[in-house]
Formats: sequence, C-alpha cells, structure tokens
Amino acid sequence: MSDVAEQTDAPADGPRHAHREPRHFVRMVVIWLVACAIAMPLFYFLVGPHVPPGVMTSTAEENQFDFNILMVLAIPVLFGVWIYIGYSLITWRGSKAADPVGGELARGHMGVQTGWIGITTVFVLGLAIFGTYALITTNGAGGGEGPNPVWTPTSAHVLPVQVIGQQWKFTYRYPTFGGFESSDLVLPVDTTIAFHVTSLDVIHSFWAYQLSIKADANPQVDNVAFTTTNHTGSVTVRCSELCGLWHGAMFDYGRVVSKNQFEAWATATRIATAANTKLLPPFALTYTPDANGAAGGYYPDNVDPYSPSEVYGAKQPAS
Repeated sequence: MSDVAEQTDAPADGPRHAHREPRHFVRMVVIWLVACAIAMPLFYFLVGPHVPPGVMTSTAEENQFDFNILMVLAIPVLFGVWIYIGYSLITWRGSKAADPVGGELARGHMGVQTGWIGITTVFVLGLAIFGTYALITTNGAGGGEGPNPVWTPTSAHVLPVQVIGQQWKFTYRYPTFGGFESSDLVLPVDTTIAFHVTSLDVIHSFWAYQLSIKADANPQVDNVAFTTTNHTGSVTVRCSELCGLWHGAMFDYGRVVSKNQFEAWATATRIATAANTKLLPPFALTYTPDANGAAGGYYPDNVDPYSPSEVYGAKQPAS
C-alpha cells in the first residue's frame, strides 16, 4: 500500500499546464493578408488588361479600369469570407452527435462588431466617392445622359452620329455629311463621338459592346452618350431592351477605321445615297414614331408629312 501511496503522491513529469486555446483570429488574419497580397496584384496585372470591354475607346478603357479597381477591392472581402469558412470547417468541425456551440463561446464581441461596421462604412463611402469621380471625369461613363448631358467632352471637335432604333434594326445618320442614313456604323479613330440615340417605335437600347456605349433609344427622346475612339477594330452592336418578337435578332456590326478611311467611306456613301437622302425626313434629333409606319393609328396621316413621295403611318378610319 505504501508503494501505491508513493506512486499516487508522486508529482507528474513536470508541472501540469492548463491548455491554451490557439489565437485563431490572428491565424486567420495572417492567412488572409498573405492570400490578398498574392491575389490582388496577380489579378490586376495579369487578368486586368484582358477584362472586357477592352480599350478600344476612352469609355471602354475607363470602365475596364473601374471594374478592375472594384474587383481588387472585392478580393479581400471574398477571401475574408472564404478563409473564415474554411478555417472554421477544419478547426471546429465535430461529429454529428456533437452539441452546437453555445454559452460563453457564442457571445458577441464588441470590438469585432465595431470594427466591422467601421470598415464597411469606409468601404461604401469610398466606393461612392470613386464612382462619382469616375462618372464626372468620363462624361457619363458611356451611358446615355438624356437630351441635356450633365458632363460633356472638352474636345473642340466632336463628330455627331445619330443612332435610330426601330423594330428590329439600328440605322445611323451622319448630319455633318449631308444627313445620309446608313445601316453601317463606321467611326474614325482618335475622334470624340457624340451618339444621339432615339427610336421610331418602341423602346430599344443601343449597346455598342467594344465601345462601352449603352443608351436607351426612346421615341421622341434624344439620348446623348460620348466616347473617344482609341484603336481601330470591329464593334458588335446589340439591342439590350426587350422590344418585341425579334429582339434577339436585333444586332449588327460596326468598325473603327483610320480617319482617311472614314472620310473616304463617308464621302462615297453620301454620293451613293444622295437620292435616298432626299426622300428622308429632314435631319432632326427625334422623329415622330409615325414616320416608319408603326403608328398603330395614334398618329394621323398627311399631317406634316415626312416625305414628298410617300405617305407614312397607319390609315385612319373615316369619320
């Protein structure tokens, strides 16, 4: 018995230390900082230059930059959520029979809550300031600004191009070249363009993807959008507003060419379409929807006719 007592009373191998919980939050922060420090520059310098819509125009280049900045700011948020979930699943995983964590371990932390509110507030206000600055310096960022643009280009030479939407195609008028109308969108490089977007029937939306221009085409509204062409290349134009049965087929292609090529094309097209241009309504920023025969009876015939050779609009019932 004495031997047993001696063994029982004997001290253990060294002093018994209380178990200390690892500093999980510090671990997560270190993992998060390392991951963000790697991913953020990799995205900006390797992926960023290839992000749509590219750099064909000033608005496209600026919108690409804005998107990259927003994505770089989003990476820490995404990684924060992913790292917290992954760390929690690995560190605090338990069996199906385990009771859920509660009591003191589930109590809120005032410092974390205050920090979260403060950081997110700074992020939101910063994004608001950045977005407002981007809109002002990019003349509306390629979006339609209505008939009275708030921000206009500083260039002294602006080429106006009218975009006319109708079921189910876009046509383009060039007022500085006699007002001819073409189904081809051709633009000169290194030139500031003012798109005047309108419609002859229902609401459409002019979306020139590579130009990063998007403006609603509303009947009897002149919706203006600006951009400056930087590089030559092809452009895809689509309608991005549901406008009827063949909305999905309402697309065409344009191109940005050298200034000499544009001058040659515009001059040749003006001469070739001179007879047709005489039959068009005089150039205006908007046209009454009756002009394309889609009036549906709401616009009377033979009232301020658009053409000397053709009557536009639906027939009115005899009174």
